[in-house]
Amino acid sequence: MATAAIQTPTAQTTKMSESEWEARQQLAACYRVFDMLGWSEMIYNHITLKVPGEEGAFLINPFGLHFSEVKASNLVKIDLDGNKLDGSPYPVNLAGLTQHAVFHRNLPDAHCIMHTHTTAGMAVSSVEGGLRPANFYACNFVGQIAYHDFEGVTVRSEEGERLVANLGDQRVMFLKNHGILVMGRTLPEAFIKHWSLQRACEIQIATASMGTALEVSPEVVATHQRDLFKVQPPGGPGAADFAAMVRLVDRHDRSWRE
Repeated sequence: MATAAIQTPTAQTTKMSESEWEARQQLAACYRVFDMLGWSEMIYNHITLKVPGEEGAFLINPFGLHFSEVKASNLVKIDLDGNKLDGSPYPVNLAGLTQHAVFHRNLPDAHCIMHTHTTAGMAVSSVEGGLRPANFYACNFVGQIAYHDFEGVTVRSEEGERLVANLGDQRVMFLKNHGILVMGRTLPEAFIKHWSLQRACEIQIATASMGTALEVSPEVVATHQRDLFKVQPPGGPGAADFAAMVRLVDRHDRSWRE
């Protein structure tokens, strides 16, 4: 993780690998960043991260805790069937398990998965046509967004097959009437996708309040997407962005590292 030095595991966590502890700290930091950005939703929504070197194991937030209460040590390690692997006293939300496990099971590159109910994300997912190519950030995603019809709260395993089928080769999805779902090969990559998609939604809503949006032509969108890599900072997609947000969190509270 491209932030301050990773803390050494405490006596309570000495049984886990260094790579798991680092993953826990990175994920806990992400929950705090989401809360700082106003993306918390009571005790709901989820960010999950695969445990390096452990096939079928991933980390998820404890059900019942606010994003601002998540720490490296209280994240829950579960397998793809929802069995706890770390003796955690906390339960896991069935909706988070059902949705995230199906993608972790079927998509080897989905190292990190983020799902939120932000106001802007839910609003855009609830209008005909979804995200439109009418602002800088929206143009990042043209041709890269999948859509899945709302079926109610995601707790039935059979919906998982439709989620995977509707996602196809994309790694960004609008759950219609529901919210945002993004995936990344790394947590920072997923983070910058979510941040950019959230901004695109916010700007689309603001634009709609002013009149008819000016949509960008396919030719300009193609040029825009081609040239995006020229303005990316070093470290891989989202690495510098995420590190900057973690530094901001650290100014106020470093307890996520525990």
